[in-house]
Amino acid sequence: MTTLQNEPAACAHAELAQLRIRVIALENLVISLLADTSERQLAIARDMATYISPRPGFTPHRPTVHAAAQIIHLVGRARHFRPMAPSRRSR
Repeated sequence: MTTLQNEPAACAHAELAQLRIRVIALENLVISLLADTSERQLAIARDMATYISPRPGFTPHRPTVHAAAQIIHLVGRARHFRPMAPSRRSR
């Protein structure tokens, strides 16, 4: 194989690496936004996971099932960064 034939593969690999970096950045940005949101908005995020989950009688779509799980996971990770309620803070 010549270097010209390898170039598209190398380009695609670099683009894929950049896409992964952007997804990681977006995940962390979403976590930071969820960490400072209301309980109602967290419930809405969890409702979205339920909404996109397969319904009885329908064929599960694997990427959608994983996306729903990822939403729940992001909400859970955001809880680690939420401010503690005044009654739970150390004195």
